[in-house]
Amino acid sequence: MESIPRISSMMEIARDLTLEAAQSAGAARSLNPRPPRDLPFLQVKKLLDSRNDREILEGLRKVVSMMYRSKPCLPYFSSVVKNVASPNIEIKKLVYIYLLHYAESEPDLALLSINTIQKSLSDQNPQVRAMALRVMSGIKVPVISQIVSLAIKKGCGDMSPYVRKAAALAIPKCYRLDPNILPQLLDYLTVLLGDKQYYVVGSAVTAFLEVCPERVDLIHKHYRSLVRKLVDMDEWGQLATLRLMSLYARRCLPKKTRKVRKSKVKGFYDDEASEDEGSAEEEIEVLDPDLELFLKACKSLLQSRNSAVIVAVARCFLDLGTQDYIDFAIGPLVALLRSPQDIQQVALYNIVTVCMARPERFVRYANHFLVHVTDSIDIARLKFEVWTLIYSHCEPHIRDMILSELEHFTRALDPEIVQESVRAIGRCAQTDSKASARCLRLLLRQVSSQDGNLAAESLTVIRHLIQQDPTAHTKTVIRLAKNLDITSNPEARATIIWLVGEFAGVDSENNIAPDVLRILTKGFASESEPAKLQIVLLAAKVYLHHLNRTREKDPSPPSQPSSSVDEGWASSTDPTESTSPHQNSPSSQSPDPDHPIPKLWSYILLLTRYDTSYDLRDRTRTYRALLSDPTSTQLASLLLLAPKPVPHAPSPSEYRKGLPLGSASLVLGTKIAGGMELPDWVKEGEEPDPRLRDEVGGSGREGGGGVGGGERPAGEALDAALRDERGKDKGKGKEKVVEKSLEDWLGEEGEEESEEGSEEETEEESEYEEVTESEEEGEEEEELRGLVDR
Repeated sequence: MESIPRISSMMEIARDLTLEAAQSAGAARSLNPRPPRDLPFLQVKKLLDSRNDREILEGLRKVVSMMYRSKPCLPYFSSVVKNVASPNIEIKKLVYIYLLHYAESEPDLALLSINTIQKSLSDQNPQVRAMALRVMSGIKVPVISQIVSLAIKKGCGDMSPYVRKAAALAIPKCYRLDPNILPQLLDYLTVLLGDKQYYVVGSAVTAFLEVCPERVDLIHKHYRSLVRKLVDMDEWGQLATLRLMSLYARRCLPKKTRKVRKSKVKGFYDDEASEDEGSAEEEIEVLDPDLELFLKACKSLLQSRNSAVIVAVARCFLDLGTQDYIDFAIGPLVALLRSPQDIQQVALYNIVTVCMARPERFVRYANHFLVHVTDSIDIARLKFEVWTLIYSHCEPHIRDMILSELEHFTRALDPEIVQESVRAIGRCAQTDSKASARCLRLLLRQVSSQDGNLAAESLTVIRHLIQQDPTAHTKTVIRLAKNLDITSNPEARATIIWLVGEFAGVDSENNIAPDVLRILTKGFASESEPAKLQIVLLAAKVYLHHLNRTREKDPSPPSQPSSSVDEGWASSTDPTESTSPHQNSPSSQSPDPDHPIPKLWSYILLLTRYDTSYDLRDRTRTYRALLSDPTSTQLASLLLLAPKPVPHAPSPSEYRKGLPLGSASLVLGTKIAGGMELPDWVKEGEEPDPRLRDEVGGSGREGGGGVGGGERPAGEALDAALRDERGKDKGKGKEKVVEKSLEDWLGEEGEEESEEGSEEETEEESEYEEVTESEEEGEEEEELRGLVDR
């Protein structure tokens, strides 16, 4: 029969469990749960001072809940800290959380708990030891830096890898407490970097990058073991190791090149000359064996479920590998487009950067960049950019698909999508001259659109296309000039007028520029300021072409002395000048004052003189000063009729070149301070000795002296020992020792056995011969005796 106290304790436990189940069920049924109600101070303190673990745990939960709701919990410090010695691991966790939060506010009281935490470092439970080390390093009191250092030293030699991992993560915290103990921490890091457990090594690499990323000399002997453990590490360890290996490769592994003669195609007959006799040698990139070992280990990481790891591997291939390695990362990068939209956008920034380096490799993935209805404007813009980058490398049916998609989005409801699609069409036309005619037809359809922004953007792109080959687009300019009657957008009208002015000197007999100027002059007062500026520029160009043609027809100089440009500028700025449009104007000095073009010029000068725009009036005075002397138009021709450079619209991400892949700088488009930049490649001949990366067996790390890693066979070890012995004998001046392999040793042993067997056989044969000889002698003696007796 059970004792009464035991039965009563069991009933109490059952009652508590029933109450907890009822509370959880009630919370699940409530649709709008209310926030937890704070208990009075004395009641919480009573729970913390209780001897029952359940009540202490309830009080700690209340305190931690209030702490995370920014309620004042510092008065409970003494009551909480005294529970740090509790054997209950749940209570220890909550006390440690409280200590980490308030240790800086109460350093003296926090120091009282250090002794108890130190005792926990010797606990049998590895989880308790790791928690104690984590809390001790997290208490930000510089006085205990040496104590933390000793705790880390103890954790580095712990049998549990969980504790060793906590020791590795505590090293940066200890370094921030006291940077003067860096030499001790470097010794701990050296031990942890050579650990056999991959998750300990990942944390050690993270601590190394934070404490001393420039000390690559500590990595030499651990390089190959780190590369082998890379696949088994967790995602955070893989990211840190990839960054460390990139730094190490740039500083210690030179970028080598080798000259190779191009293969020549020989003739069918021997006397025929080769088709490529004068071909020169070409340089190819040769990877260091250790670098190639690292890049091959990275290939398996492309199957990771973490998008950051895939992008980091792509960055390593882009910064360290050859073109072939970059091709391996393209497929996994495109696969990230199936992720949520926030990951899609970041992935697309990296995809565009890689696409600018290898656009032809993305052609097979063109369908993956189709814009969906749910895509944001940023994602759509990046997908359009990828299309424009690969357009010139695509086959005809893929080009048709891209242009059809872009044409579809020019009719979208979102004006930003429309603008981006029009710009993408223009970039496609720039990259492929064969498609410029079709792109121009698509854009001309948008000029008459009711959407002014679409028309303006289309005209801007059309202007860029026309400037590439002006003589082939004369009819296009005439068609655009006809749209002036229906175009109302100021920027669109200004673009059309500028194009007409550019073609004012082409085919003077059939030129439409004077007629367009005459029509625009009628409604000059109602035009917008950008259009007025272009109308004045058009009038100056038309008048300048008229002067040049007149001078060509009548090259003799006029009888009257021509006024200088300075006099014209002074007369134009004189406030007392006459308001007559013909007085002191260039048309009064023209050989044919009754021609309509000088009259149009004078009329434009009169209209702009009293305009409200300062810029327009100043621009008009400049043109008037340039054209004040009809016989001297060299300066005006140089300024107004100079050939314009062919515009080239670069890719929107062109300015992102040079920013590291997978960084926040690439997404934001500007370099951010604090990022880890890769150094330049070490020069060949200045790199460390490759033998420093050879692993020494029996040092606590996995063995393997070769590049491929792994343990050496016994035969190779025996050969190496013989070579070392031969070297020692050479140094002492002894006779030269013949180098023998394992097969030679086995062959010698076989020969010895065969020799021993042959010796035994000869001995047996000799004994048998002796026996037979003695028997024969005995028989002869008996015969002789028989003869004597007879």
